This record gives sequence, structure tokens and C-alpha cells, in this order.
Amino acid sequence: MSGRAPRWLTWLRDRDPDLAATRRAGRTALVMPALFALCGEVLHNPTMASFAAFGTFSMLLLVDYSGSMVERLRAQAALAVAWLVLICVGTLAAADLRLAVLATVVVGFAVLFVGVVSSVLAGSSTALLLAFVLPVSAPVPLSQLPDRLAGAGLAAAVALPAVALLWPRPVADPLSAPAAEVCRAAAGYLRARATVPAPGGPAPFADPCRVAADLTARAGADLRAAFDAAPYRPTGLSATSRALVRLVDELTWLCAILVDRSEYTDEPPGCDPAAHDVRRTAARVLEAARDLLTDLNGDTGPLRARAEELRTALTGMEHSSTVHVPAEHPGGNSTAEVYGFIAALDVSFRAQELGFAVLQIVDNVDTAATAWQRSWHERLLGREPGALAAPLASARERAGAHLRADSVWMHNSLRGAVGLGIAVFLADVTGVGHSFWVLLGTLSVLRSNALSTGQNAARAVLGTVAGSVVGAALLHLIGHHGTALWFVLPVAILCAGVAPSVISFAAGQAAFTVTLVVLFNVGHDPNWHVALLRVQDIALGCLVSVLVALFFWPRGAQAAVHRALAQAYEDSARYLRGAVDYALGHALPADPDPQSRAAAASARRLDDAFRNFLAERGAKPLSLSCTTTLVSGVVGLRLAADAVVSLWQGEDPARVQAVRADAHRAVLGSAALVTDWYQGLAASLGDRSPLPEVVPLRPEEAARLVASVRTELSDGQGRASPVAVRVIWTDDHVDAARRLQPDLAEAVRTRAAARRGWLRRWPAGRPG
Repeated sequence: MSGRAPRWLTWLRDRDPDLAATRRAGRTALVMPALFALCGEVLHNPTMASFAAFGTFSMLLLVDYSGSMVERLRAQAALAVAWLVLICVGTLAAADLRLAVLATVVVGFAVLFVGVVSSVLAGSSTALLLAFVLPVSAPVPLSQLPDRLAGAGLAAAVALPAVALLWPRPVADPLSAPAAEVCRAAAGYLRARATVPAPGGPAPFADPCRVAADLTARAGADLRAAFDAAPYRPTGLSATSRALVRLVDELTWLCAILVDRSEYTDEPPGCDPAAHDVRRTAARVLEAARDLLTDLNGDTGPLRARAEELRTALTGMEHSSTVHVPAEHPGGNSTAEVYGFIAALDVSFRAQELGFAVLQIVDNVDTAATAWQRSWHERLLGREPGALAAPLASARERAGAHLRADSVWMHNSLRGAVGLGIAVFLADVTGVGHSFWVLLGTLSVLRSNALSTGQNAARAVLGTVAGSVVGAALLHLIGHHGTALWFVLPVAILCAGVAPSVISFAAGQAAFTVTLVVLFNVGHDPNWHVALLRVQDIALGCLVSVLVALFFWPRGAQAAVHRALAQAYEDSARYLRGAVDYALGHALPADPDPQSRAAAASARRLDDAFRNFLAERGAKPLSLSCTTTLVSGVVGLRLAADAVVSLWQGEDPARVQAVRADAHRAVLGSAALVTDWYQGLAASLGDRSPLPEVVPLRPEEAARLVASVRTELSDGQGRASPVAVRVIWTDDHVDAARRLQPDLAEAVRTRAAARRGWLRRWPAGRPG
């Protein structure tokens, strides 16, 4: 009993995992009152005191950067510089109303939109907007600008050691642990599949495979859930973080191809034993990747050595498959004989498919660990490991993908910028006492659709009313003993930092209101009437948020998910067709690159639209599981195209053309049918057109392909021809994309039925 944690601590940990919010609030509660007292009571500079207090609040409570301590301190220093710049811009713009409104729209859009680049910037958006809103809402002579900068500079100078010394955040990435678990589960599954069944029957072999498959599927789902849990990518712009982001897609795809078509029975009789060697080697590679993800400071040598073993095993399997299969398959052309021939190559293809996926995973884990282990000097100079794009190039690519009218991030950035601009205008023309509160109300409740914004507006107003009443009552009780507020201020700050996470948004708004009431009255004769007057200011800001949300894309992220899905399937299907053209020598070597970049950009827009959809409050007419299935389908389609391109890189086009034209036509025909279906799927998601029937398995095309390449699997002198095997494997990659279609079609039909039922239950015109 003595070792049991107190009940209040258990309650807090349940609502604040790792005590992240408590850590931020505790630091702020110690530092913010001390700086406010120093500037106000010792230096007697109210302007400096206000900016020191809000700077501390912004830099310690509103942000909590991840990564190593060096990376966190660099991010804090960059935030401090940005604060100083935005204070200058806001102070200069506040002198003229038109300039203030224009500057607010421009700065607001820039701050909100640049968050698409990384979580470092996305997580800093509120802190950065506060740095601009504070000066632009309070016009003063330029002679007070140095005092404002001094206050913010003092806050920054204290924030750096506070982050490093006061209860520092553990060094961890939210994706590393679940990614390591996927590697562990997938390695166990591969070992189970590589076990040769006992002669007496498949039962002893089937049960371990089922258990391993279930564990792999659950681990993959947990990883995807961790990735989707945040409203933006849960990693930063560093090389390590960018590699881990790509790792999520690749591990998701690996889980899909491992579990797909798992019969848990004996392999086909003509199976090449080299396929089992590839599986066992891939399992060892994944185990090394797991070890490195668990400790990114570990030695990358074992992972690279095992990856080289896997490449050797894949090369050996390709050659042995070429020689092994023709010697053992029947020579007839009946359906049974054709599929027996294909089955003999199918296990090798499956091993080749997963081998490619594992090598992609290895490259990203290696990149993440190598980048993590760079020296401070190399980090400072921005030196990137390997051929990874430089940070600025990556940032331009991500931002460019969202400079489109159908981007949810673009919608939200414009909505927030216009809302803040209107709030600045209304605060000036209505003559409210503290226009800063109007902008604060606008900023705190604006969300991606009118329904969610309305709900947050109601909560914000209720929270502000409650906080104002509590604050007024507190000031009334204290009376003229204003010194007592110095003891109340740290408690109020602590509650304001913890309440949003452990209680609710409204509770956080109430606690923040109490904090501001105390802050504006500490050191003076308390005036409880001022607390109640702030309710009208917050209400005006909330009204602006609701009106802007109603006129700017009122349907929110749900409609954007439809558009983003349609575009992602359209671009990914085009990429798959281009990859097959490239593989068979019908396109120039560089042709798939623009299609690959377009597909990746569409996938990023879909990722952000889906996150916004998950983050929205309110009723959702769409099935979350069906939407997740459709999002995952994009990953599988795009990475199947990557696999085709990788399979043929470095191959001599003349050798490819030596394979009979009938084989080319068979593969190209299959690719056309499959990609046409995906384009039909995109059309049905975009404009509600009928969903086409899924492409069936076509025995006649398989027979035609086998007949075309069978005689070329080896030449008359017995020399192997791996090109012919690659042609069959290319068709297998296309067929892997085809096998996704039934599940995707069912997801579309289920979504449509759920939407029709939701519309019948809700009044017409209700925001969705």
C-alpha cells in the first residue's frame, strides 16, 4: 500500500500523460511572476513588465519542443528572435488602422500557413501570433518600442535556462517507440512464415502465423494512430524527424503486404527455397532496425551489414527463381498449369515485395540515426546525412504542395488571417477598452468549420464569463490588499496551464481569464468591474470567429477529405501507370519523377486534411474506419509504383525490349485496367459519380503473359534471363494494387450509406 501513488496524482497522470502540461505550467508559474515583479516593482517599467510576462507565457507555456536539448534550445532561440521581429512589425503597423488590418492579415496568414512545414512551426503558431497581436492591439509611440523589446528579450533570456534546467522534457520522439514495435512484430511474422510446414499437415504452422499476423496488424494500427493523433505532423523539420515521417508510410505498407492473402498453409510445391532465406534475412534486418529505433545513438553498422545481406539474398533469389521455376513447371497451357506456374513464382514475388519494403525502411532508420548522431557543429551548419534534401528544399516542397485552393491548410490559414484582421478593425471602430481581448477571443476559438467554431465560441464565452466572475469575486474579497495578488498569480498560471489538458477547453479559458484579471490588477488597487467588462470583448472576438467560419469554407475538413482523396488517387494512379511505362522501356528514365513528386504532394495534402477531420469536434457522418481504409489505400498504391520503379532501376532498356511485345502488351493492359479503376474511384469521391466495378482476376491475361515470357526465362544455352522474371513481378505489383480494390470499394459504399443515414437524421442544411 505504501508504494501506491496518491489518488490525485493517478487522476492527473490519466489526463496528462507524462505530465507534459503540468511540466510547462509549473515552469511558467515559477518564472512569469518573478519577471513581472522584477520589471514592475524593481525597474518600475509597466510596458517592460507586460511584455516580459506575456513573452514568458508564450515561450514556456504555449510551446514544448521535442528532440535533443540542442535542438530544443535552437528552437527556443529562433522563437525569441521571431518575437522581437513581430513586436517591431506590430508596433509600427498599429499607428494606422488600415496598415494594422493589412499587416494582421499578412502576418496571420504567414504564421499559420508556414506551420505546414513541420510541427516545430505548427506548434509555435499561437506563440508567434501572440507576439504580433499584443503590440498591434495597443498603439503606442515608437519611443516605447525599446521597452517592449527589452521585456521580450528578458523573457527569452530566462526561458532558455528554464527549459534546460527546470524539469526538462525527456528526449523522445512520439513515433520511435511504436515504429520499433512494428519492426519487432513484423520480424516475428516473417520468421513464422519462413518456417517449413511439417509433413503431417499445416495446422502447427497455421496457428503461429495467425497470431503473428494479428500482432503485426495491431502494431501497425497503433503506429498509424500515434501519427494521426496530432493535428499536424508529430515531428519537426530535422533530418531525423523527416525520416521518421516517411517511415510511417513504409511500415504501414509493410504491414499491409505481410497480412494480405495470408493462407497460413503450405507454400506452393514449386516454391524457391531462396524466398524463405529472404524472409529470414528480412526478419534479422527488422530486428536491427528495432534496436536502432529504440536507441538512436546506437551503432548503425549492424543494420547496414544486415541490409547488405538482404540485398544479396534478393539478388540470389532473382537468379534462382529464373533457373528453378522453368525446370519444374508443367509444360501445358491449361488454366491449372498456368496458375501453377504463376504460383511457383508468387512466393518469390512476395519475398521480393517485402524485401523492397524492408530496404526502404532500413534506409530511413539509418538516415534517422545518422542524423541524430551528428555533432553540434554539423547540426548548426545544417549538414544532412546521405542524399536527403536540405531543410530549405524540403520546406519549399511541403509548402508548395499546399499552395492550392483545395488545401485544408490553405483554407485554415486564410480563415484565421481574415478573422484576426476583422477583429483588429472591429476592436478599433467599436472602441472597446482592451482590443487585445477581442483578438484573443478570435484566436482561441477559430476552427476549421462553422459547427466546431460555434461550439468553441460558446465554450470560450462560458469559460470567460466563469473566469471573470471568479476573478471579480477574488478582487472583491481582496479589496485594497492588492499585495495578496502576488501569491494568487502563480496558482492562477499553474491552473491556466493544466486545465485545458486535464479538464476542458472551457475550464482552460476560465483559468486563463483569471490569470489575466490578476495580472492586470497586481500591484494596483483591485478593480473588479474591469473583470466583468472583459466578457464583452471576448464575446465580440468569438462572434468574429463564427461569422468568418460561416463565410469561409463552412463545411470544413470533411469536404476537403473527399477532394484530397480524389486528387491523391488520381495522382497515384497516374504515377503507377507511368512507372509501368518506365519499367517496360516505353518512357524515358526520368519520366516517373514528376509523377512521383505529384503523388507525394497529394498524399501530404490528404494527410493534413485527414488530421483536420480527426481534430474537428461535432458529429461526423463519415465512418472513421472506412476513411482510414481509403487513406491507407493511397499509401499502398503510391508505394507499389515506387516498387516497380525500384525493380527496374539500372536495367538495360535493350534487354527489356528483347522480351516479346506480347508480354509488354499484357502488363500494360493490366496496368491500364487497374489505374482506370482508381481514376474512376477518384471521380466518384470528387463528384459522387458511380463507382466502377472492381477489376476481376483475368485468367486469359495471365495465360497470355506466361506464354509470352515462359520461353525466355532461360535461353537455348541455359543462361538465366531475370528480365522475364521482372516482367512477371511487375505484373504482380500491378495485381497487388488490384487486390486493394474490393476493400476500397466496400469502404466507399459504407461511407455513402452512413452519409445517407446521417442526412436523414439531421435537419437539412446543418453544417457537416
